[in-house]
Amino acid sequence: MKHLKVALLALLLITGFSNVNAQDENNPWAIGFGVNAVDFYPTNSGDLPGKWYDEFANADDHYNILPAISKLTVGRYLAAGFSLEVGGTLNKIEKIGDFEADDLSFFAVDGTVKYDLNKLIGETAWFDPYASVGGGYTWMDDWDTGTFNGGAGFNVWFTDNLGLNLETKYKHTFESNIIQHWQHSAGIVVKFGGTDTDGDGIFDKDDACPEVFGLAEFKGCPDSDNDGIIDSEDACPNTAGLAALNGCPDADGDGIADKSDACPNEKGTKANNGCPDTDGDGVIDSKDECPSVAGPVANNGCPWPDVDGDGVLDKDDDCPKVAGTVANKGCPEITAVEVAKLDELFKTVYFDTGKDTFKADTYSKLDTAAEIMAKYSTAKFAIGGHTDSVGSATLNQQLSEKRANAVKKYLVSKGVSESNLTATGYGEDMPIASNNTRAGRAENRRVEVKLIK
Repeated sequence: MKHLKVALLALLLITGFSNVNAQDENNPWAIGFGVNAVDFYPTNSGDLPGKWYDEFANADDHYNILPAISKLTVGRYLAAGFSLEVGGTLNKIEKIGDFEADDLSFFAVDGTVKYDLNKLIGETAWFDPYASVGGGYTWMDDWDTGTFNGGAGFNVWFTDNLGLNLETKYKHTFESNIIQHWQHSAGIVVKFGGTDTDGDGIFDKDDACPEVFGLAEFKGCPDSDNDGIIDSEDACPNTAGLAALNGCPDADGDGIADKSDACPNEKGTKANNGCPDTDGDGVIDSKDECPSVAGPVANNGCPWPDVDGDGVLDKDDDCPKVAGTVANKGCPEITAVEVAKLDELFKTVYFDTGKDTFKADTYSKLDTAAEIMAKYSTAKFAIGGHTDSVGSATLNQQLSEKRANAVKKYLVSKGVSESNLTATGYGEDMPIASNNTRAGRAENRRVEVKLIK
């Protein structure tokens, strides 16, 4: 009972010194009051079964809550999101983890530095989270100890000055029968203590220009040029101007303030920063290479050319000097007739037996094929090499790959883009005739070229 009286007295004394929850320079003071809960269980103390955060929210079994106002706070904002807190809490301990206690009196006084996390994540107006660190002293019945505290919380503001506070702290104790514990709290917080930084008789919280001396009719803001527009909203604060132009003058009357008008003495359009555009193509006359003919900005005001006359503008034409199709981005497309011709040509590509070198009469066929393929810069072809089943599958696979690459290499040497060709060997896996006859094996020893795009 003696400790409880001491706690009550101390709690009354600290109401002049505690909790600052997201205060600022306009409302530097705050007072708070509410309830608190003490939980010894989820702290990995060694004396209790609870490990870190075990049953953290098990209020029924582990929380000690005094059903009355048991926390009082007052505080002061410092600077840059930091504030100082001294707080006091009362409680009655009936549970220490899973063990019952005999209504032990509990009192704690804590000093805390808090940091407003909105300084990191951006102002939310009504939601103010914060982190805290500090220390304090705790009395529980006949025991006492110093504590190191760390925690977090947030305020939800209903008005500019009134809000709800929720907070949780971990309190680490030092060489005491009082083990480390969590202390949670909920309550009401009130901000107050507005200031008048610029001394113009208007408190900062109501002053639209709190750091500049101003007039009441302009909510504390000055109007240096007397044009009825406050300096902070006046784009030309020292020269009287028009309200429609944020306080700036307009010499040529084109509706564009002189300071933003690239041609302040010649009437123009807003789209062209106050300069004229005779052909209306968005390129001002002084920069338009074709001022009387509309053209795109990207081409300095002139129309895009189509040199090959295929209906695809040169800027979009992958083959600007050769007529093609729109579907193929201005490049010519290989025809079905030429694809069929290529198919016939490659059927007559022959290799020396067991080698990747060509027979003499094959070169003319490859030359004709290369001439056709080189005309179509966007056409992609797949070269496939095949063998019969004579010999081992491994050797046949290697031979088919060499033959496919030999065809690719020769076509590239004749002007076909290498990026348009792929070469793959299939060995004996894809016969088109029986390998049991000489004629069938001859058909299976082949190179095929297919159009793939």
